[in-house]
Order: sequence, then C-alpha cells, then structure tokens
Amino acid sequence: MTELKTTVKGRILCVLGPTNTGKTHLAVERMLSHRSGIIGLPLRLLAREIYDRAVQIKGDRAVALVTGEEKIIPKGAQWFVCTVEAMPLDRAYDFLAIDEVQLAADAERGHVFTDRLLHARGMEETMFLGADTMRGLIKRLVPNAEFIARPRLSQLTYAGAKKLSRLPKRSAIVAFSASDVYAIAEQVRRQRGGAAVVLGALSPRARNAQVALFQNRDVDVMVATDAIGMGLNLDIEHMAFAEMTKFDGVGMRSLMPAEVAQIAGRAGRHMRNGTFGTTADCPAMDPDLIERIENHRFEPVTAARWRNNDLDFRSVEALIKTLELPPPRESLTRGRDADDLLSLQALREDAAVQERATTKDRVELLWQVCAIPDFAKDLHDSHARLLSQIYVHLCDRDGRLPSDWVAGQLRNIDRTDGDIDTLSQRLAHIRTWTTVTHRGGWMDDPLSWQSKTRSIEDRLSDALHEKLTERFVDRRTSVLSRGLEEDPATLDVKLGDDDALTVEGEIIGHLHGLRFRPIGHDTVEQRRILRSAALRVLGPALAERAAALIELSDDAFALSPEGGILRITPEKDAVTLAVLVKGNEMLEPKVSLLADDQLPSETRKAVEEKLTGWLKRHLRQHLGDLYRLRDAELKGAARGLAFQLAENLGALKRDDVSDLVRNMGQAERHPLRKMGVSFGETHILATKLLKPKPTQLKTLLWAIANGKEPDAPPTPGLTSVPLLEWRDDAWWLAAGFLRAGRQAYRLDIVQRIAEGARQAEMASRKAGYDKPQKDRSGHGGKPEAAKPEAVAEETQIEEALAEGAVAEEPAAIEPVDEAAALAALAAHVKADAAPPAAPPTEAAPKPKKRLGPPGSFIADTAWMNLAGCGAEELQRLFWALGYKTITARDPETKEDVTLYLRSHKAIVAKREREQEKRKADEAKMADSPFAALLALKQQAQKQPQKPQHKGGGKKR
Repeated sequence: MTELKTTVKGRILCVLGPTNTGKTHLAVERMLSHRSGIIGLPLRLLAREIYDRAVQIKGDRAVALVTGEEKIIPKGAQWFVCTVEAMPLDRAYDFLAIDEVQLAADAERGHVFTDRLLHARGMEETMFLGADTMRGLIKRLVPNAEFIARPRLSQLTYAGAKKLSRLPKRSAIVAFSASDVYAIAEQVRRQRGGAAVVLGALSPRARNAQVALFQNRDVDVMVATDAIGMGLNLDIEHMAFAEMTKFDGVGMRSLMPAEVAQIAGRAGRHMRNGTFGTTADCPAMDPDLIERIENHRFEPVTAARWRNNDLDFRSVEALIKTLELPPPRESLTRGRDADDLLSLQALREDAAVQERATTKDRVELLWQVCAIPDFAKDLHDSHARLLSQIYVHLCDRDGRLPSDWVAGQLRNIDRTDGDIDTLSQRLAHIRTWTTVTHRGGWMDDPLSWQSKTRSIEDRLSDALHEKLTERFVDRRTSVLSRGLEEDPATLDVKLGDDDALTVEGEIIGHLHGLRFRPIGHDTVEQRRILRSAALRVLGPALAERAAALIELSDDAFALSPEGGILRITPEKDAVTLAVLVKGNEMLEPKVSLLADDQLPSETRKAVEEKLTGWLKRHLRQHLGDLYRLRDAELKGAARGLAFQLAENLGALKRDDVSDLVRNMGQAERHPLRKMGVSFGETHILATKLLKPKPTQLKTLLWAIANGKEPDAPPTPGLTSVPLLEWRDDAWWLAAGFLRAGRQAYRLDIVQRIAEGARQAEMASRKAGYDKPQKDRSGHGGKPEAAKPEAVAEETQIEEALAEGAVAEEPAAIEPVDEAAALAALAAHVKADAAPPAAPPTEAAPKPKKRLGPPGSFIADTAWMNLAGCGAEELQRLFWALGYKTITARDPETKEDVTLYLRSHKAIVAKREREQEKRKADEAKMADSPFAALLALKQQAQKQPQKPQHKGGGKKR
C-alpha cells in the first residue's frame, strides 16, 4: 500500500453500534463538513448510493467515485466515495472514514479492512464505523481512538416461525444459495403474487432494478442472499430466515450470532420497529440467540485478519513468501488465501508466465493482473487462463492489451439471449472486463473501452432483470385480459380480512387505514379497469371503516415519534390515519387526515373531529402543566411569565425574562411554584416536563411548529449527551437540555451545578475575609486592618480581570490557554495584598488557606458524576454558566490545581444584555398608546398649582 500522507494529530473516532443507528449518515455529514475527505464502503452498490447523495449536496464536480469497476474523478475533486479495496491513498485528506470495520475479521476480505484500520488516517479526523464487537480489538490496535456508542433508532423483536403464505407485508426472506433463492421466489410468486430477487452476483444495475420492485411496492416480498445484510437501506419490516447455515468457501457452517443480527437488523428503518423470525423448513431460533439479537449482545471480535503489504517483487517466490508471512503482533491473524493470492499461485505454474516474470517490474505487473476479481467464482481455471493471456499481452506489447483481442472477448459476452444462469455468467465476465478497462494505462483509448463495457453490462443487467421479473413476478395477465374483454362490473372484487383487495382472487392492492394502495406493473388501461372494479368495494369499505373509527375508545390510538396518529390493533400492524401539521399555536397542532377521495366529506369531517379530540386529550394528559400555565388566571408579571413558559414548552433562559422575574415578589411566585415551576440560577422551567414522554412530545411539537423533521430526543436517564450532529439550541431547550460546546446537559442538572457553584463561590469569598467582630481582647471595637487589605486584594484582582485578563471560551478540543497566566496573575496579586501577620494569641484561630483569588473554587469528581461527563465537558458547562478556569499551586502537595472563577467578561456581557433588552422594551412602550397618556399625566403633575386662601376672603 502506498504510504498515506497523514498526521498523528488527527482525531480518531470510532462510532460503534448495531444496524439502523445512522452511523453511515453521520460519517457522510462529517466528511462533507471538511474541506476534503474520503470514505471507504464495503459494497459498490452502497458506494454508488452515497456518491449520488453527495453529488446532490456538493455537485458532480466536487465528488469522485472510485470502485474496482468504476472511476469518476473530476479534476479538483474534494470528496471521494470508494469501496474499501479501491481507496486511493496516495494523497492527504482532512477526513477519512471506513464503514463496517467488523469485516476486519472476515476470512477473505478482512486483511484489507485491517490495513485501513492500522494505517489509513485523515489529517484532521478519522472515523471508523461498525459493530460494537470491535471495541476491544480497536482499543488494542489503535490505543488513541475515541469511542461513541450509537443506539439503534428502532426496536428489533423476534416474531417466531411463519409460513411463506403468512409472512407479514414488507418481508424479506434470506437463503444462502442461488438455487434456494430461486425456489423460494417461485413459491412466493404462486402464493403472494411475486417477489423481488437480490443476489450478490447481480450487477448493481440489476440489483437496483430488483430492489425498486420492492421499494415501489410492486411486490411485498423480497428473497435474497446474505448480500442484503451489508449497508442496503430498504423498507423491510420483517426479516425471515429460510436457512441458518451457509457455505463459507471451505464448508457448511452455522451462522454466527453477529451475522444473524447483521441480517435481521435490516428490518425496521429509522424510527420504525422491525421483527425477525424463521420460515419455510428452517427450525426455530434458540432462545439465547434471540436474546442476543434483541439486546445487541455478542461475543467481541478478538483478532483481525492480516496480510503483509510490504511486498518483495524480486521474484514470484519472494512475493509469495512475503504474502504468507505470519502476523507481527497479537490480535492479528492470517486470513484465508484471497483470490489474488490463489491466482498468483496458479500462474506460478504457467510456463508463459514463468518465462516473462523475471524482473522486479514484471513481477509487480503480475501481481496487478492477479488482483483482477473473478466475479463468476465457479470457473477458477478459466479465470486463471484469462489472467495468463492478459499478462502475456501486457508483457509483449509494452503494457498494452491488443484492441482486436479485447473486442473479440467482448463480442462473445455481448448477447442477451439465454436463461437466468446464462445471463448471470455473462454479467460476471463483463464486470471483470469493466475492471480491466479501469486499470491504469492497459488500454488504448481507455475511456472508449470503459463506455463499451459499461453499455454491455447495462444491457445484460436489464435483460437479467426482465428474466427475473418474468419468472418471479406474476403480472396477473389472465385477470387483466378477462377484464379487457368483459364488463369490469362482472369481476369478482373482494376486500379480505387482511385488508388485501383482490380481483378474481389476485391481489391488486391493500387498504391501509383509509387509503387504497394499488400494486403491480400495469398499463394505463389496465389500471383504469382495476380502479373501476375496486371502486365498487372501496366506497362502502371506507365508510364502514370510518364509522368504526369514530366509535373507538382512546386506547385504540397512538401518536408515533414522526407525528402520525396510529390505529392500534392487536392482530394487525399499526396503520397511520393522520399526521400532525402546524397550527395557530405550538400547543395546538392541526390534524391532517390521510384518506382517499372516495370517503364522503361529512364522514371525513367526523373522523377529523374524532382524531382532533383524541389528540387534545392525549397532549393534555402528558403535557398538562403547559396547558395549565397557558390558561392560568394570574396577574401582572406572573401572568406574562406563565404565558412565555407555555409558549416555550416549559423552559426559559432566566436572562430572557430577567425584568419580569426581578419585579416578582414571593407572593407572585407562589402560584407558579404550585404549578411545578422552578426558579433556578440559569433557567426557569416546569420540572415535571423533563420526563421521557413529555420530552418526546415537546420535541415533536417544536419540530411541527418550525417545519422540521422530528428528531429523536436524548436517551431517557442521561444527564448529559454528546452532540454528534447539529440541532437548533431552541430544540435542545424544548428537550430540557442546555447546549455547551459539544455536549448538552439536562436543565435540572444545570440548575444544581449553577446553585452549587454559587454556594462554593460565596464560601470561598467568606473564607477570604474577616467579618467585623470584637477585638481579640474580648472588648468591642473596630474591625482589624485585615479586612481593608482583603478588600484591596479583591479590588486588585477585579481590576486586573477588567483590563483583559479574562479566559475565553474553550476551544473545540483543547482547554483555554490563558489559565496559567491568570493563575500567575492571581498569585501575584494575592502575594502583594496579603495582610500582615496578626500578633500570636492563644484565642486567635488559624486563618483558612485559600488557593486562588476570592470566589474561586475547585470542582472535584462529584461535580462530574452529577453532570455525567468528564473534566473538559464540565469546563465547557462552567464557561456557559459564566465561569473561567485558572490554575494555582497547592502549597501542600506542590501540584497545580484547576480552579473556577466567575468571569468578569460574563458579568459585563450579562449586564449589557439586560440593558439592551430594557431599552428594547422601553422603545416598544414609547410607540404604544399608553406612552401618550403617561406623558400627559406627568405633564399635569409638573404644572404649578394656584394658591388657595383660607376663609374664601380677598387678600388685603
């Protein structure tokens, strides 16, 4: 491997967790936020998906795609999306990420992932993504790595064994050989109307076309090999295993628990829950395996596959010897011989190769030829012969392949006749030639050859997709043909108990809640006939279903995290009936009903009123404190504060309402406290609304009111959470958290920290001064001279701070650099202002030693435990609360101690904010009608009154 230009200063972050945690999405966002970056992905199909997403954001001139079969590298590209094996590591990148690092344990490909784990780095940031089973191994191999655990966004549960005909909608069935996949797909076609087929041998284009059948709901079932378990984001709700054993290249073996979890985890996407189970002849899963999958608990990976990359090209034997070297350290183990090494061992016996592989350059060229992949897999002798021919041509023609020979090879492949297996073999061979045309400098006019191989691959992919669809998807030709010839009114149309609408026994769509969703590849005329037939049952069915909904009790409905009102039934999956949309107030969202036009308007209005009433009761059940604050009969400042609390979902920054709070006495605060309002140092909040359910609802209401996609709230029980993606500060406040740097802290904990800091500050100041007291002789008198000197000490420190010796906000990673200077300044001031020693007397107590200036204090581990964070994160929280860090030397231990001291700049900034807000309020008042009345009243008070004489007589 070419040595990567990198630096040891870059941060190495490992984001580990199960499937459906958003790891890859996070890495792409981080990559695009840097000036340059590269991400290595396990599949060409996934790389293409990420590339398309990056192009939409940054444009096609800024993003490159590099795989073994495809290279799109614009001049000046800043971001590279690649397969792991094809990553160009001959340049420096600010950001570098490797996805699915647990593949470092794979017997065949693992050595490539291990090499990236050990050597590939970004100059500013490196991110490794994968399963949590890699945590211990990465700690041993990359000691300076940081770790972040990502919880699964949805729940994964075991649903037991089900027959093929009883599988729920949006199911994927997994088998581990092409023959088994085809056999199961045939059964599904007969019983369910059709199935999409996904195998690892398919080209990305053919695989995308099959996936589209499933994603577009043309079919409700997918049959696939374990290729489905790596990075493909599909709308799968249930994953069914038809087998629990596979052939791994050596022999048949049972699936490992982590492998089962990787595949089962494809069920459920984003916030939607998923299920898994068995089907066909597969035995039921072991309870221990089920528990491991549901709780994401697996045996850690103990060793990574390794292969030497410091190769000796002096001879073929020397090259093989270096490739077979044992691992240099523990936690690394040799993997199974990869295809490139097997090809090299086979070509070593070829006489034509032996004759030419006699120099270092020729041996290195031979190794490059051996790296050409064998996509067919089942014809290794044939592949070795092709590699031998390629090598001989390259050696005899100065590194170029003869165009006429290549054209002849392509002509033999460029045919779209034959069955599925024949087309699959041709597709595998053309993918090999696509790789050859992308190897640097082997072809005359390489761009033209790349275009030819790509067009052949596309034609074969389309032909294979058509063959698969024709074989495994029933287009209901006979039913539609009868409909075209006969009166559609005579068709047998039924709505089954499973909400499937059938025509002549064939499924044409499903009724989801109050909406009909047709399925199938039909012409416009065919769809018109089906729709006409379906209307005969859709209208009455929708009316009947709507009437039943109106009579349901409240416990039959639920609110999804995405803001959908669900109909809950024990025997069926939940169905979305309506979605919440922005209303006139944040606390009063509107209900948008999801229903077909066939539903009568009067019935539609009745259902909307039913769901609106349920929503109001649901919100008041869990957010009752907000509605009580909004509707409370209060007066003056208390009324204004209660209204603002309700409008801001139960949490306000105290600085934003300082004028209101300052004018409120205890009598006005008392009714608010009775309603659960807490007046803290930094925030005013309704503490009961910090519980998980109110928090989830508050963030949902905030997102709806602000036109945002709902985000999952912080995990319940956490007092602080790291910020892995940007969210609005108002969102964090609605969630009951305060953002400070790259960490967010729960507001009740912030209150306790702020109160503790204030008390510690007061205790420190008290310890630094002597109160006025009687003289040491026991008689009353004036205070001793110690207090003026102590005051002088504080004055000197405050003056020094006011002159600019104030700590700034901590940097993103490093603590502030000015702490040492402040410590020296504080020590100097303290030494100059130290009071003279008092005359020794037996009654005189020893003065309490203070490490820093007045008001400084130490925050020990108890503060960190309370905040649930480390020292750096605690420092950022204190900075947000208006404190800075200084360093002082402990005279007893002679060690430097970090102290916290209220920032003079923070105090000044707070006063300025209050003054600006007061001026703004005065300006608003000046423009109001009350200002004119007030001015007239003041003018009348200033006018002099005429003197009045007693007795009413005239002045003499």
